[in-house]
Amino acid sequence: MIELEKYWETLSTLHVNRLPARASFIPYADAEAARTGKRGRSPFYQTLNGAWKFRYHRSLREIGDRFFEKDADPAAWDDLIVPSCWQTNGYDQLHYTNVNYPIPYDPPFVPDDNPAGVYVRDFNLASAWTKRETYIVFEGVNACFYLWVNGHFAGYSQGSRVPAEFDLSPYVQAGRNRIAVLVLKWCDGTYLEDQDVWRFSGIYRDVYLLSRDKTHVRDVFNKPLLSDDLASGKLRSEIETTGGITVKAELCDPDGKVVASQEAEIDGRGAIELDVPQPQLWNAEAPRLYELLLYAGAEVLRFRAGFKKVEIAGGVFQINGRAVKLKGVNRHDSHPALGQTVPLNHMIRDLKLMKRHNINTIRTSHYPNDPRFLDLCDEYGFYVIDEADLECHGVTQTGKIEEGSFHKLTVDPAWKAAFVERAVRMVERDKNHASVIIWSMGNESGYGPNHIAMAEWTKARDVSRPVHYEGAAARYHGDPNTECLDMDSRMYASVPEIEAYAKDENNAKPLFLCEYSHAMGNGPGDLRDYWNVIYAYPKLMGGCVWEWCDHGIAAKTPDGESYFAYGGDFGDKPNDGNFCIDGLVSPDRKPHTGLLELKQVIAPVLIEAEDAKQGRFRVLNRYDFIDLSHLAVNWKLEREGETLQQGRTGPLAALPGESQPLTIPFVLPQELPGPFVLTCSVRQQQENRFAEEGYEIAFYQFEFSGAKAAVPEVQPRQGEHYAEFMDVKEHGGLLTVTGFDFEHVFDLRTGVVSRMSKHGVPLLYQPARFNIWRAPMDNDMYIRKAWEAAGLNRAGMKVYGSRWQQRSDAAVEVCTDFSLGGYTFSPFLRGQAVWTFAPTGEVKLAVHVDVREDLPYLPRFGLELTMPKGTEEIEYYGYGPHESYVDKRASVRKGKYLLTVDDMFEAYVMPQENGSRYGTEWATASSELGMGLEFRSPQPFSFQALHYTPEDLTRARHIYELTRRDETIVSIDYKMSGAGSGSCGPQLAEAYQLKEKSFDFELTVAPVFKED
Repeated sequence: MIELEKYWETLSTLHVNRLPARASFIPYADAEAARTGKRGRSPFYQTLNGAWKFRYHRSLREIGDRFFEKDADPAAWDDLIVPSCWQTNGYDQLHYTNVNYPIPYDPPFVPDDNPAGVYVRDFNLASAWTKRETYIVFEGVNACFYLWVNGHFAGYSQGSRVPAEFDLSPYVQAGRNRIAVLVLKWCDGTYLEDQDVWRFSGIYRDVYLLSRDKTHVRDVFNKPLLSDDLASGKLRSEIETTGGITVKAELCDPDGKVVASQEAEIDGRGAIELDVPQPQLWNAEAPRLYELLLYAGAEVLRFRAGFKKVEIAGGVFQINGRAVKLKGVNRHDSHPALGQTVPLNHMIRDLKLMKRHNINTIRTSHYPNDPRFLDLCDEYGFYVIDEADLECHGVTQTGKIEEGSFHKLTVDPAWKAAFVERAVRMVERDKNHASVIIWSMGNESGYGPNHIAMAEWTKARDVSRPVHYEGAAARYHGDPNTECLDMDSRMYASVPEIEAYAKDENNAKPLFLCEYSHAMGNGPGDLRDYWNVIYAYPKLMGGCVWEWCDHGIAAKTPDGESYFAYGGDFGDKPNDGNFCIDGLVSPDRKPHTGLLELKQVIAPVLIEAEDAKQGRFRVLNRYDFIDLSHLAVNWKLEREGETLQQGRTGPLAALPGESQPLTIPFVLPQELPGPFVLTCSVRQQQENRFAEEGYEIAFYQFEFSGAKAAVPEVQPRQGEHYAEFMDVKEHGGLLTVTGFDFEHVFDLRTGVVSRMSKHGVPLLYQPARFNIWRAPMDNDMYIRKAWEAAGLNRAGMKVYGSRWQQRSDAAVEVCTDFSLGGYTFSPFLRGQAVWTFAPTGEVKLAVHVDVREDLPYLPRFGLELTMPKGTEEIEYYGYGPHESYVDKRASVRKGKYLLTVDDMFEAYVMPQENGSRYGTEWATASSELGMGLEFRSPQPFSFQALHYTPEDLTRARHIYELTRRDETIVSIDYKMSGAGSGSCGPQLAEAYQLKEKSFDFELTVAPVFKED
């Protein structure tokens, strides 16, 4: 085994020879190159990205040679691209765990069998570089590493998600050089990096060399300072140098005009202040950035600065003097194929998607993201809660043995330096970013003196930004001293809880929901309720949905079928299954319907009716800083999906936070019956960086009842014309009802329709059934246990008796007494169903249900019909075009839709209940020739048509485990319980639970040939 100082489990050694943290920047040779912001344009920058020789060892103890010697021969080793993660390249164990540590809890010690990766890279150095200082920067290495250059030990560092910089000047030479890096999977820092992520290892962010003047600018802290009235400002540039040097500062405004310049002699530390009269302010809606160039010796440094003021006044969070709502998401660095190595264009794709969906805030959960990501946030306009690389959630698992376990690292003085360093390295790296509005002291790590020390250091270093840490919430019973924190924060507090906080005058701080509304699978289902309350109370800052993307790993089955893998799919232990599949977008960034829901709920424009029938509305501008002149309203008036009138109004003009009247010049037709639906679509007038001209920001609908029709509509055929063809026969428990062009069969023994046909065409593949089970959503995680404990997943029908009669109008009426139950328990519900077979071929169902009192709320109740192969066309009038549920329907609009069965399906990484359409008024499932069944009810119903049964979806753990049936399974539900956020948040709100103990449901099922 190679002999090394055991820095990796020595708390007193967090680094060796690593330089103090500084702001992220690159030196250039001239202003023109600096302004591009392209690293490769600098002669003082040299990338070390690319192919390295690599050797993986399952244990550090396997390394027996001195691989770091200059004459070592790694030619036979593998080639590995840097940056990358070992695990996505076939080395080591792909492993997802949330709370549980992947190693025994024995801090600061880690297992002796500590996986290790050895990297070797030869590089050339120009002779001109040897006349200057040479530095190396590792932007991210997980979890710790040793560094050698030309056989000399150069340093050690840990802390996986912030840069490590070393001075290589004593070790390098002109010409050929060799660098060797030993990366260990675990170190004592692993106890502070227990985030809810895949556990990746290696050199996963950029590595590069910098050539610096012997005397140069080492660090810069640019502080935009604003007067109280925001009318004037200064840019104070606090500069640290390695010696005496003349520094010239030149500041350009967002239009490229030089507005101030000054120079100063600085030796060690100094400052330059530049006056900026009437500064253009930065905010997420109008991210105006100034450009600061610092000329020092042969180097030019470029920074982008945004003038903004972040403050809390009277318990209200403000930016530039205005109360701001943070409409955010939590985001990890995550790529389905590359793991935690995220390409620049992938970051841009994320940000454009967020902008398109009205998101203005990102919490970098739970560590500083790639430094280039913050450059993009500055430019595109996002508020960033920058979070320290600190989470020791796994200590809670020791609580079964030891009380107060959650806080035991943060109260231990031996860990203080490690805690504080994680704040220091984050703040120093990111302090010049306009997008960073809040510093966060980590996540789920208890709360005690070490956190307080982090926060106090942060506030002393940067007075311009407030400090956040949710772990100080009283419910965790940590240190009661929270004076160092500027806001209260909660995870998954219920809507009543946050409203109670806002109303309590004793709560002086604003409330930030750093995590709320769990977007796992078919969710979240409670966004509208949260935002109704957040908008209502100034003390509520807003929050960040958990989370942005599903963290699935791109994988293939042995048969070559692609899918996204999650915890446990690679034999990883411990694992938390699909709990990493909890995003608003899929791993390949396809929006889930939850993202569409969020977009509409947090839309920056609201249209409300003043006198809708007269076309008078009011538009509220919910932007904080910009007017609505970039938007116009397209409108259309429809009846049953047919457009009757349409037009466009605009542009809009309301100032931020204000409203304006809006007149829509439609006229309700007097000759047609209603209802009519007016849709107002708020759209961009011009193309911008994230969306095209005409892109919809939000929409609003208004429904009107119509006048009585002056001309009667075409009436459906009347039963009396067909009564003479009615024939009824009972044989062997089957009741066959034959009419003019149909034949239906009712099974008196099973209590349901078993066959339906029209013109000899079969319309049922198998008998109908009443159903209360749905494939559990991810957010049903806990209620599912109650459902299964009660036996709801094995409901079968018991028929106590069926009786029939043919009425005087020739209709046949069948009355069935039944129950649904499962073994062991008494029936879940008892009901009476009356089936009426009309001479027209329609089948009307009227069912009364009484539910057992002690049951949990039901997943659903409805009728399930399996229709034959070829039933592929779905037409309905209701809400669409995508799925909707009682608590997840802000993003759907009322209309007439023509889809395929496959269009109705939502392909969640883990199969679950999906595709239901809340509030459907009528629906037809048919072949492409139009042969099928039509469904109507006096009250809107939930409608679903899939090629999978609820049982199929319940059994499958991955999409590839689903076998698509040829038949179409149609569900017409009286009601479907909502989606909620129950996998991590509060249980489903009562208003969205199907908890009625007695109800009635009516449904008409009619055979149709649509083309007739």
